[in-house]
Amino acid sequence: MEYRPELTTQQILCCSCGTTIPPNPTNMCINCIRNQVDITEGIPKHATICFCRNCERYLQPPMLWVACQLESRELLALCLKKLKGLNKVRLVDAGFIWTEPHSKRIKLKLTIQKEVFTSTILQQIFEVEFVVSHQQCDDCAKVMAQNTWKAMVQVRQKVDHKRTFLYLEQLIIKHSAHKDTINIKECKDGLDFYYASRSHALKMVEFLSAITPLKSKASEQLISTDIHSGTSNYKFSYSIELVPICKDDLLCLPPKIAKAMGNISPLVICYRIGNSVHAMDVNTLAVAEISTQTYWRTPFHALASVKQLTEYYVLDVEPCGPVRGKYVLADIQVAKAQDVGRNDTTYFARSHLGGILNPGDSVMGYDIASSNFNNDAFDALHRGSLPDVILIKKAYPSHRKRNKGRNWELRQLQKEEEDMAPRKQDQERIEQDYEMFLRDLEEDPELRSTVNLYKADKPKKENDYAMAEDSESDYEDEDFPEIQLDELLDNLNKQKRTIQTL
Repeated sequence: MEYRPELTTQQILCCSCGTTIPPNPTNMCINCIRNQVDITEGIPKHATICFCRNCERYLQPPMLWVACQLESRELLALCLKKLKGLNKVRLVDAGFIWTEPHSKRIKLKLTIQKEVFTSTILQQIFEVEFVVSHQQCDDCAKVMAQNTWKAMVQVRQKVDHKRTFLYLEQLIIKHSAHKDTINIKECKDGLDFYYASRSHALKMVEFLSAITPLKSKASEQLISTDIHSGTSNYKFSYSIELVPICKDDLLCLPPKIAKAMGNISPLVICYRIGNSVHAMDVNTLAVAEISTQTYWRTPFHALASVKQLTEYYVLDVEPCGPVRGKYVLADIQVAKAQDVGRNDTTYFARSHLGGILNPGDSVMGYDIASSNFNNDAFDALHRGSLPDVILIKKAYPSHRKRNKGRNWELRQLQKEEEDMAPRKQDQERIEQDYEMFLRDLEEDPELRSTVNLYKADKPKKENDYAMAEDSESDYEDEDFPEIQLDELLDNLNKQKRTIQTL
């Protein structure tokens, strides 16, 4: 026998190819073992995964659609579940191999182990390629098809502006109350929400009831009936009417409600809207909370809205003493902004704004003396006891004239517009309502704390003050409630400015 000095007691020759190898139970090298045994047998190297382009979700068998980002742990787990023979081996490692995002290919690199002979474990690395096939999910199919919704929520408010729905839209976005809707349609006096399930519609009705006073009415329509199984198919509709009262509206309470609220003065203002109407008498700072049941038992409309506000110039402020939270009662001497320099007509008003107004400021209020209201409850009041002016909120005309762009923006729901395009005057009114809502958010820190504001890429110019700056534009309002950067959220999805609905 020929002596081979390179062989030691720690090395042997492979029984198949004669390669020098360390001793092992099979007396074979790794290459010869792989040639005889393939541990990847039974594991598919090619597979198909379904993807819905509308909602960007992947199909997880049998009928579950899940949202996954490319090269995410969720997508990796979904792909591994598609490989049937993977449970017969031990998975050591798995990862993605980079592919072009538009290639419709997903590649995985897998490392597996398996015992092939007695006390012999073989490890192998291989690739699996998934072809992304486009398939429409059931939810998107219902949206694309006609007459597939099961429940609808119709929200209406009989007012001449859309400030309430602009605020309501931001609350829906903040609390993700729209996630179950299959379509949102914009109508003349409100919005229509469509759902594939009745329970989702009831959830929206409960959400709206918790944030605003309303009355609802349910109805159902029979679509089909199966006489053999005794089952019927219905469509459900929920009609919701919001109270026609908004923040800063002037109210004249009916005698029954005023008496039930502790004999409060009938002429009040609405200083807040929650799940009830909060009213205040500006002469005494007395407040009243009108519940939903109380209002709809004796409904009434606002005497005047913010569109009837008049700008006044503050001449003198004299506090009277009573304080309720941030409101301070004061006697304020004002003059109409349009009359300053023309005549000496002044007005005395008792107001709740004594804590924020100073001589030289501008304030918005209702001109009671020269207004004519068509209201029975107001006509029953004694004219001699009525104030000439009721002040509502402080104004910042000098800040507006600086034409400063906004560094923030709002997100909007993806709504289906009406079939007929709005007329030019209607479009201008809609833009004016939106601008008024943005100013309310700027001037009221308490109001904007309830919504989400996002950082804007470029400052947006204000619509109504696009004129050149005049001599007063250099004046800075020291007490203007500027929106700080820490109040703004990062706009993570800059390409899509609207909230998508499934």
